[in-house]
Amino acid sequence: MLSPLVELLTPKQSSFDVESDLKIFQERCTAIIACDCCVSIPDNPLGHLHFTAIEVLSYLVAGLNPDRLLIHLNTFHRKSDLDAILEQASRMGIKRLLCVSGDGGSRLPKLEPADLNLSGNTVTSVELLQYINAHYPDRFTCGVAFNPYEPWQHEMDKLRRKIEAGARFVVTQPVMDNNAHVQSLSEYQLPVWVGAWMSKRIDIFYQCIGREPAAGSAGFDPYRVLKLIRDFYPAYGLYLAMVGFKTDWCGMVRETQKKKEYNP
Repeated sequence: MLSPLVELLTPKQSSFDVESDLKIFQERCTAIIACDCCVSIPDNPLGHLHFTAIEVLSYLVAGLNPDRLLIHLNTFHRKSDLDAILEQASRMGIKRLLCVSGDGGSRLPKLEPADLNLSGNTVTSVELLQYINAHYPDRFTCGVAFNPYEPWQHEMDKLRRKIEAGARFVVTQPVMDNNAHVQSLSEYQLPVWVGAWMSKRIDIFYQCIGREPAAGSAGFDPYRVLKLIRDFYPAYGLYLAMVGFKTDWCGMVRETQKKKEYNP
């Protein structure tokens, strides 16, 4: 059984009280791990400036099992910073990376092909994977994202290139139903975590995927959808995005995991 992944953002660099935010971050890390889940830490989500996972984890240090961590790494870094992150992650015993192209902006530097001794026009998650696997062999297990809302053939072609570059697991964008494109990922015989949107702010989800809200979405119930996802994808792991930590998210996850055991 694949342990659920629970997304947890690091403090923003614009935080007015970093010390308090770090304390909350550590408390939530502890709660996620206590729920038999793994902590998944995005890298400047949606182009917003956050402290990096390595910066925060290096500060906290105590009590965090590296086997329970998944670090996202995108292409919006200077080459020197990218290498520093990878070296520090390796020293900390962190093995799992989610390589994504990422969202950037004018304040974020971006890797250029020349930085990686490439001749192409841009650096995507494919090139990032190739670089990590070539220059840090056997140190990391790298995964990739899958977006079922992109044109089908285009996204599948990208996924094949990612797998050829060394991807060893897949995390999907959140889904709301039995998505044929997500189901088809089983053909690749890689571990798959299917995304579950855990916030009632479903409007943010639709903004992220660039679509208009579906009819009836105003009454969105994330826990009802979580149960449906477990029924639709019994062989996949769960990836919980936008978790509300003031709710009993852990109890619901444990219920769905028990249900999976009885209905493999």
